[in-house]
Amino acid sequence: MIKTVIIDDEISAQDLLEKTLQRYFPNKCNVVEKCNSVDSGVEAIKKHEPDLVFLDIQMPEKNGFELFNYFEVVKFEVIFTTAHNQFAIKAIKRSALDYLLKPINKLDVGDAIKRLEAKNKDSLAQKKLSLLLENLNVNDQNVSKIAFPTVDGFELVHSSQILYCKAESNYCAIKKIDGYNHMITKTLKFVEEILPESSFQRIHKSYVINLNFVVRYHKANKEVELTNGEKLPVSFRKEEEFINAILQNQ
Repeated sequence: MIKTVIIDDEISAQDLLEKTLQRYFPNKCNVVEKCNSVDSGVEAIKKHEPDLVFLDIQMPEKNGFELFNYFEVVKFEVIFTTAHNQFAIKAIKRSALDYLLKPINKLDVGDAIKRLEAKNKDSLAQKKLSLLLENLNVNDQNVSKIAFPTVDGFELVHSSQILYCKAESNYCAIKKIDGYNHMITKTLKFVEEILPESSFQRIHKSYVINLNFVVRYHKANKEVELTNGEKLPVSFRKEEEFINAILQNQ
C-alpha cells in the first residue's frame, strides 16, 4: 500500500480525491491524513513519513511549493494538483514531476499511480524537486536544464545542447550536438511544450529544431541544414512560421 497524505485548502477537493482513491484504488493507496495548509501538511509528513503526497499548488497562506522549505531531504513522491494550467505546470513538466488538473478524475489518478509504481524504487525525488524550484525562478528563455522522462527514469539535459527532437511514434528522440541520442517516453508534442519557445521551432510533424544551430535554409527543397550537416524537411504549413522565427532569432 502507498501511504498517502493529501494537502489541499478546499475540503471538497480533499474529500473528492480521497473518495476516488478509496473507491477505485482501494488496494493501492492508504490515505493517512488530509491537511488544509502547508503547515499542517509539514506536520503530517513528519508524523507519518508517507510514500506519496498529493499537494495543491494554490493555497491562501502559503503555496504548495513552500512545503519543500521545511525539508532538507525529500523522501516522498509528490503529485501536484491545481485548478489552473498556469506557468508552474511547465516547470513541473520540465522537472519530470507529475500533476493533476482539477476537477480530478479517476482516469488521471489511475495513470499517475501507474507512473508512480513504475518508477525506480531508488527515487530521485530530491533532484527533481530541486530542478523544479530552480525552473520556477527563471523565465522561459533562461531555462537551462530539463528532466526528460525515459524508460529507466529521466535524463537531465541542457536545452542549449539539443540539436533537434524527432517524433518516434509515441516516443521522442532527443538529438544532442555531441551526436548522442536520448529516447524519451513522451510525444514530440509534450517535448515541444516544455522547450524554451525562443530557441525551438516546430518545422514538420516529426521535427522540432534548435534555431541556434541552423546554418541555411534551402527553399527549393524545403530543407533546413544544421551545423552537423544534417538536412531536415520543412513542411509547407510550417515554412512561413519557421522563416519568421529565424528572422526573430537573429
